[in-house]
Amino acid sequence: MKPLGLTGLILAAVLCMGAAADPSERLADPVLEARAKALFPEIRCMVCQNESIDDSQAELAVDLRKIVREEVAAGRTDTQVRSYLVQRYGEYVMLKPAFSLTNAALWVTPFAIVFLGLIGFFGLKRSSLDHAQETALTSEEQALLVKLQASEAK
Repeated sequence: MKPLGLTGLILAAVLCMGAAADPSERLADPVLEARAKALFPEIRCMVCQNESIDDSQAELAVDLRKIVREEVAAGRTDTQVRSYLVQRYGEYVMLKPAFSLTNAALWVTPFAIVFLGLIGFFGLKRSSLDHAQETALTSEEQALLVKLQASEAK
């Protein structure tokens, strides 16, 4: 690709990224806008699921950015903004949810179920093998076995 074509492509990409955020959405105070923008990557777009509201152009992401800006402009701390969003939308709104016993249980439970299932499976298998080895033949079964072996040998 020619250097001029590459430069034009890079310039077009930069202009598209700059046009992605509507200037009317931005806060007038650059310090508050910077605080709000620092929070955007931490908040999940509920429509796009694994994208932050900073990366998403979905309507809900636009609304969430507006809410964050409003909360920051109202003088709330970053922690208060996060708490407000979690109260309103649930912990799923955060891309990295806080550690809690509920989250730990959600992560550990499937592994615990598989582990207990394997223990149960191998325990049952072992007990059935032990039970099969422990039973001895009765005298009638012994006599029948001898008779079968004799008839096979002929």
